[in-house]
Amino acid sequence: MEFELNKTQKDIQKAVKDFTKGEFNRELILELEKKHEFPKKAWKKACDIGLIGVHFPEEYSGQGLGSIEDILVVEELCRGDSTMGSAIALSSFASELILHHGSDELKEKYLPAVAEGEMLSAGAFTEPDHGSDITFMDTSAVKDGNEWVINGNKIFITNGGLAGFYSVMCQTDPDIKPSYRGISIILVEADRDGLSTSDVGEKMGIRMMATAEVILKDVRVPLTNLIGEEGKGFYHVLHFFDESRIQVAAQALGTGQGAYDRALAYVKKREQFGKKIAQFQVSQHKLADMATKLELARLITYKAAWNFDQGRIDPKLTSMAKMYAARTAVEVADEAIQLMGGYGYMTEYEVERFYRDAKITEIYEGTKEIQKNTIASAIIGKLK
Repeated sequence: MEFELNKTQKDIQKAVKDFTKGEFNRELILELEKKHEFPKKAWKKACDIGLIGVHFPEEYSGQGLGSIEDILVVEELCRGDSTMGSAIALSSFASELILHHGSDELKEKYLPAVAEGEMLSAGAFTEPDHGSDITFMDTSAVKDGNEWVINGNKIFITNGGLAGFYSVMCQTDPDIKPSYRGISIILVEADRDGLSTSDVGEKMGIRMMATAEVILKDVRVPLTNLIGEEGKGFYHVLHFFDESRIQVAAQALGTGQGAYDRALAYVKKREQFGKKIAQFQVSQHKLADMATKLELARLITYKAAWNFDQGRIDPKLTSMAKMYAARTAVEVADEAIQLMGGYGYMTEYEVERFYRDAKITEIYEGTKEIQKNTIASAIIGKLK
């Protein structure tokens, strides 16, 4: 069993660290977060140096690497800054559906565009009346000649309004039982007639990331925009979640590590009662707990990514990684604020933003309750 990163992985890690040091300007970050504006320039530069889509094959402008290398990028981006980092890291969100299940034509058209920074990608799964339940879709797709006609609403869509295309979960067979066997994934270009978006409004965190409602009214797309097999969309999305939940775990891990880094630097410099804050045992114990949680989160996140790269699907492991890393991010960011006291509560000291950004990792890509359901189901199995 090997726990050491190889040379390529270490080089990627260093490249991302260097990128964040050079591009993540604190004043710019505060300005963009205040404006709720996507960091286009930094995203473009990240694409230019090959940080987006490292797990895409080389013929699609990737580096032909795996989930491990992908999450190393995500972790380091979010460690550099939780808000700008997560916006850049999730710029390719749901493109893996095309990578693993799309036709050659869809791969050739959209994967290079995502990797090269020509467009953002979005997955349109969640609906207003269903939330975490993706076993039935009110959004419908009906065949009409050589086209799909799509009608429905999606909510809380990452990159909504900015994405060049959406991978949309649709009910293509409304009569089949169970209903999830009649769900398909269809690619819908953002400029199609009948597709409109509206921003969901002010958010607690991830404020550089667009989050929108997507409305589809008699949207027509070619039958060839089907991603994967008709009626297999639910299973395609489950496969995607097994990869994307590792990415969210890495986002959480980087966010927690970034908050820890800032708190540690602060307590090593700041003095109280004639001593460095880091010299007080209560501070040392907090730091020890934080570091231990982060190390455990890193181990299970890396293991989940390694397991995925072996071609094994293990929803229990990926759910464990996502759930634990997300909880760790929230707890570590909370303690980081506590260590810094009043300064930790101030915007300019950054950790309050890391705290706000950490919480979303317990919510999207399946809430922590959904992860527990998945874990428990795998443990208990089918009861006779």
